[in-house]
Amino acid sequence: MHRQLDERAPVVDRACVAETIVSTNPATGEQVWSGEAGDAAAEVVAARAAWPAWAAHSHAFRIEAVRRFANVVRGKEAEFAELIARETGKPFWEARTEVGAVVNKVQISIDAYAERTPMRKMEAALGNRVAVRHKPHGVLAVLGPYNFPAHLPNGHIVPALIAGNTVVFKPSEKTPATGEFLVRCFHEAGIPEGAVRLLIGGPDQGRALAGPSGIDGLLFTGSARAGISLHKQFAETPQKILALELGGNNPLVIWESKDVDAAAMVAAQSAYLTAGQRCTAARRLIVEDGKEGELVDAIARLADRIIVDQPFADPQPFMGPVIDNAAADQVQEQWLNLMMKGGKPLRRLDRPFEERPYLTPALIDVTDAKERPDEEIFGPVLQLIRVKDFDAAIDEANNTRFGLAASLIGGTPEMYDKFWANVRAGVINWNKPTNGAPSSAPFGGVGISGNHRPSAFYAADYCAYPVTSSEADRARAAIGEGLRDPNMQED
Repeated sequence: MHRQLDERAPVVDRACVAETIVSTNPATGEQVWSGEAGDAAAEVVAARAAWPAWAAHSHAFRIEAVRRFANVVRGKEAEFAELIARETGKPFWEARTEVGAVVNKVQISIDAYAERTPMRKMEAALGNRVAVRHKPHGVLAVLGPYNFPAHLPNGHIVPALIAGNTVVFKPSEKTPATGEFLVRCFHEAGIPEGAVRLLIGGPDQGRALAGPSGIDGLLFTGSARAGISLHKQFAETPQKILALELGGNNPLVIWESKDVDAAAMVAAQSAYLTAGQRCTAARRLIVEDGKEGELVDAIARLADRIIVDQPFADPQPFMGPVIDNAAADQVQEQWLNLMMKGGKPLRRLDRPFEERPYLTPALIDVTDAKERPDEEIFGPVLQLIRVKDFDAAIDEANNTRFGLAASLIGGTPEMYDKFWANVRAGVINWNKPTNGAPSSAPFGGVGISGNHRPSAFYAADYCAYPVTSSEADRARAAIGEGLRDPNMQED
């Protein structure tokens, strides 16, 4: 029933009504955190005011500051992990792993800055010198995701700070408490409040931050759809750096594996870790037609054994819920769409508790599905595709607009060489899960999985820009051609 407008009622200025952001524990529905949405422009102004002083500090000063941050996080490991587990629903053991990654990222970023953006001086002719140094961009915005709400934004923030930038960080509206905790750790480490600003909010605040707020660049981790929108938005601002780390429709090829149980274990880790909410999760399992039976049975048995439960359950679960009911609904809709197109379920996607976003690990044969959608199903769904030979397996691996991660399990060294050479992806593994990407190496994809700005070890590349200088102790100049002889009179 539509409510009629009462013309006698007082008019409320909605611009004056603060928006409240609330996060809940997806495992229980209990409220974890609430707070008011912030003002993007105001946070950028604060970061801009702090930038000159922060950039003026030496590299050694800034490196010491982020080392103190690592120590602060280390001292709060259990508290931090508990908060991440409550706000995301991921198992406590996995949340502790994420906190460890936050700490480890500091030394990795220090090493990366020294290797990727060093100061170099070279001697040139006549006593001249050529110097290459790097400067920070200024104020960088960081938009964080909910699946790794501490580790992934931290992977942008730490290298940005080391390079001399200040940061405005907007965590996902689904995990604001984790974002607030992370920023508080920076401040407790003595990093100025102006150097790392927290912007609470949803899509509106994100758009405002990415728009005319005055930032010098945006570092984004999230969905391909949002990344494409940002790419269009930044098309007319080439002076601003834009680094996109997006999703994937990642292939896992299992071929002539000598250990079926090990291959099945890798498949389960690739597809179902973090309830499938990883951008590197395997979405498509590609196998040789007619030889898949034993492998499929092994994966199905593992799927039946996987514990799906709340983060602090005993025994600890392998999977918790997905982030919220809307996300679970979407994964279920995508699953039904696959079945409607001809997919044959091998392990069904079930929702054990209708009111909560728990999903069971699912496996579906889509070999004969018509118009199979090329999309990232951000949940525990693995699609089986049978092909006739290894060349067809490579073709199927490349049958996507995405290009983030790919793995080959089994095969020979020669087959892996062929796989590596021909598969389009930024992370290509052999006998390892698709989601086995180390922070000590570059991380990024091709296609619509990114914009050729890999993160992790290569984040240093987009946090500072190179400046080339030709230098001499005093000016020397000569013009050899094109000048009139001063001793000749004009006719």
